[in-house]
Amino acid sequence: MSLPPEKASELKQIIQDHLIKMDIHGKIRAVLAETLRAEGDRGDQPLSEGDFLTALQRRGIVEEAMKELSFANVAEPQAETDALNKSPSRFSEKGITQLKTTSISPLRRYLYLQVLGGKAFLEHLQEPQPLPGQVCSTFTLHLHFRNQRFRSKPVPCACEPDLQEGFLLEVHRDGPGDASKMADATTMLSICDPVHMVLIKTDTSGDTTLISSYFLDWRSVLSAPNGKTAVSVELLGVGSECKVPTGVLNLKLEMYPPLSEILSPEVISTQQSLERQKNAEKERLFLVYAKQWWREFLEIRPSHQSKLVKIFAQDENGVNRPVCSYVRVLRAGRLLESPRQAARFVSLLAQERAPVVGGGARQEQWCTTMAFLCRNKGDCEDHATLLCSLLLGFGLDAYVCVGTKAKNTPHTWVMTCGTDGTITFWESLTAHRYLHQPIDPEAPPLVPQPKPTYPYRTLGCVFNHKTFLANCQPSDSVELCVFDFTDGSRWKAMSEEAVRSVCAPGSTSSLPPTPPLCAPSVHPSEASNQLELEMRYLLAEHRKDLGLATVWDDHLSYLLSSALAAYELERCTGVSCGNEEFQDAVRRAVPDGHTFKGFPIHFLHRNARRAFATCLRYTHTHYRPFTRTTLQSRLTWFALQSLKVLYTQTPLSCEKNIFFPLVFSPILVEKHTDIMRDVHVSDMSVLHV
Repeated sequence: MSLPPEKASELKQIIQDHLIKMDIHGKIRAVLAETLRAEGDRGDQPLSEGDFLTALQRRGIVEEAMKELSFANVAEPQAETDALNKSPSRFSEKGITQLKTTSISPLRRYLYLQVLGGKAFLEHLQEPQPLPGQVCSTFTLHLHFRNQRFRSKPVPCACEPDLQEGFLLEVHRDGPGDASKMADATTMLSICDPVHMVLIKTDTSGDTTLISSYFLDWRSVLSAPNGKTAVSVELLGVGSECKVPTGVLNLKLEMYPPLSEILSPEVISTQQSLERQKNAEKERLFLVYAKQWWREFLEIRPSHQSKLVKIFAQDENGVNRPVCSYVRVLRAGRLLESPRQAARFVSLLAQERAPVVGGGARQEQWCTTMAFLCRNKGDCEDHATLLCSLLLGFGLDAYVCVGTKAKNTPHTWVMTCGTDGTITFWESLTAHRYLHQPIDPEAPPLVPQPKPTYPYRTLGCVFNHKTFLANCQPSDSVELCVFDFTDGSRWKAMSEEAVRSVCAPGSTSSLPPTPPLCAPSVHPSEASNQLELEMRYLLAEHRKDLGLATVWDDHLSYLLSSALAAYELERCTGVSCGNEEFQDAVRRAVPDGHTFKGFPIHFLHRNARRAFATCLRYTHTHYRPFTRTTLQSRLTWFALQSLKVLYTQTPLSCEKNIFFPLVFSPILVEKHTDIMRDVHVSDMSVLHV
């Protein structure tokens, strides 16, 4: 069995590192000197290579070297292995040369980042020590660095959380011809991308909270004498608490392989100072331009003062950034196959407004893409910017729209412009699409006008990663808008050069890098089976408390899977299919004189108890006859089927599981009727919970 050249060189490098670590050369020199002294009385007879090898074996040097060369080849789950096949390996805690996988290139430079625990998380000062097996709130640390994403194991929340992890981050240049070169200290000094660290808290019910979002400048390790340095970073809160410390993380940074030459701390601080000055100057010039542009916009009509023209937005760290910087061209590779599937994925991320202490107006907070994906929920602005980025990646001319919907509520959605002038609105919270047909206010009264089906009322501005346009039409009503962006009398555009100076990738080092989407780390079939078993147990226990036995029909449970697949396909494509096959299968499975009753519910979690409680609550509210005659009937057979569809988003980083329709479909035996209701996929509407 032969190794490929790249694996052979990689193995050689690992063996070399082990031998250096055990000082094999010093031991060989000592044995050689001792052998020469012992053989001095042999006269002119030279010492042969065989004699020397025999001396090494006699001293146990060879056995010791082979004993030291032991590798930990920990088997990873298949899903995680697939998700990591394009990411650098993660190291174990015992040493940077004890590998879980062997995908390290000896021609690349790596930054080994170790988390050595946390302290001063005072909000959890009174947190009791969890008992073995007890469910408790947990901390999870997520990292992103130059298109690489990682996450730590969840640890119990505490004042001093036991976050002990190691991450191997590949440091490389993006320029042509640099991919195969090992970066030296000078080259790495010019790489200003930070390590984005996001700390997430998950409570006992599975709800997530964004604790902190921190950008680590790792380049201080370039001046460390031995290539290692320890740092303590103070994490700050988010939103209204962005100035309040939440805790401290102890980190250790190490370059691998070690640097042959290091830089002085003065050189690194000078480089960082120059970058800050350059960023500040670009931001100042853009602010001056934006103020002048806004004055010109107000001169067109004084009423423009009340329009929702949003040029800047505040992120989770309280930093004001141009809204165009929140949009990037984002390609999902093979994780998402179409624009409509991308819209479906974004809609499945939960909506949650930024928390605010006290009453008053709604607090607006636009999150970075990394924080949004790690938390798996955000406000409409986060959904819209992510969907716009994905649609741009699919080659569409997409824009984020800022305006209002019913009751004059501020809202954000996405629009795309077709090559034939067709305007389509995409609601990022629901994945619904609406075709825009403007109303002609000057048309005669008898001329029929299109009736809008979308929920949007007014539109203030649209933007993407390189364009910003404000609506300067006489009316900002969406139904009257004409989306001819080349018409300066209807849309006032910002200079693309000005937008590019602060929003283009690499324009300023202060812009958060956009993370990649990642494959799910949960196997859908296994997760579906597990949830089914738990739901069956809960329903059986519920009926047992009522003094009733429960009988399951496995055949009918299997038939329900076609309906669930049809629901998901319909949500992704807008096309309903599979009705006839499902109806025919149910008719054949349910005997004459029996009635089929059931409904699907859509969940965004995999907590069986929460799902079952929601089923009971919904049946009590909307299906009282269903509850009385079915759940409490002795002459009932039950069928249960769950389908879990895992879209992108979460490898070694945040785990996003989309558990699509959990169907609770009992078969009710009714002796007095021989009529079975026709079951249509469209009749069994999906309930979002």
